[in-house]
Amino acid sequence: MKRKYGNKLVWKLISKVIFQATLYTVCLIILYFIGNFVCRLFTWQPSDFFYRVFKAIEDNVLFLFFTWLIGFIVICVLNLSKFLSYIDAIVDASQVLVSDSDDLIKLPEDLASVETRMNQVKKESLHNLKLARENEQRKNDLIVYLAHDIKTPLTSMVGYLSLLDEIDDMPKSKRKKYVSIALDKAYKLEDLINELFDITRFNSETIILKNEEVNLRLMLEQIIDDFYPTLNDLNKKIELFMEDDIMLYGDSDKLARVFNNIIKNAINYSIGEYPIKIDVSKNEENVNIIISNRGHKMSDIELQKIFEKFYRLDSSRTSKTGGSGLGLAIAKEIVELHGGTIKATSDLEYTSFYVSLPLRKS
Repeated sequence: MKRKYGNKLVWKLISKVIFQATLYTVCLIILYFIGNFVCRLFTWQPSDFFYRVFKAIEDNVLFLFFTWLIGFIVICVLNLSKFLSYIDAIVDASQVLVSDSDDLIKLPEDLASVETRMNQVKKESLHNLKLARENEQRKNDLIVYLAHDIKTPLTSMVGYLSLLDEIDDMPKSKRKKYVSIALDKAYKLEDLINELFDITRFNSETIILKNEEVNLRLMLEQIIDDFYPTLNDLNKKIELFMEDDIMLYGDSDKLARVFNNIIKNAINYSIGEYPIKIDVSKNEENVNIIISNRGHKMSDIELQKIFEKFYRLDSSRTSKTGGSGLGLAIAKEIVELHGGTIKATSDLEYTSFYVSLPLRKS
């Protein structure tokens, strides 16, 4: 078990006091014996000054003890004063620690390890504060963008429904067309409202896993089937490469959300009519899933930020692919709660997401 640094500092102080007191005691003892030796080495006259000094040291042991005691008290006071100055320095440093400034903490040399730790905490705190502010700004921007985007389908719906309400003898074909457009706008409006709910719910929702045995093949096939209408409209398909049924231990609903979010992202950002590929393999401990799509190469900065909350590859608020920027952040959190890892790579041909999950309960 690690000893706390406060205890180390106290023991260091005690050790220092003991060392100095011992050294001081040895010096006094040596002085006593020197006085005794000198008094016997020479023939002194009682009036000689040094004789009187050495004789007093030899004959008055009590005086020697009080001299030692005073010296010991001085040593203790000086060291205690230094220890209290360390406490004052730490208290002053704690004010710098909680401030928003970029100033680093400076402590006495004996507190070098404390200084290092406090500066690490300071840097992490500033980094987290910066991320929190960026996420809050992104969230606020997205809410403004989505609120603005809600007006577009809503205005179209009101317009087409007004025409349907006003024109009683509208031709059946035109009426069907307007109903279809209004319904399409309603679906778009539903998606935007769901994104607003996702943004509101993300920070307050605690993800709790309900683990059980999960058949990964059945899960992926079900998710692929759910995307069939979207894939059909885009003239795309998903190819699943998986030799055997794989059973893993996890929360089936949460894991389905992970793969749904990644596949949705792959569909949205894929180009052309190239298939989206899902390769599944396993070893003794983990199952590895690779989801790849043909798409534009992402920069290193985009790859670093892709799993951050509210980050969207397409920053345009009018983009059809630009969602709330939460899908991949949620996927990452769920995968890590399962004890797995997730990462993304991108080159001139493919963008790939690598998900690794433990097969058994950790």
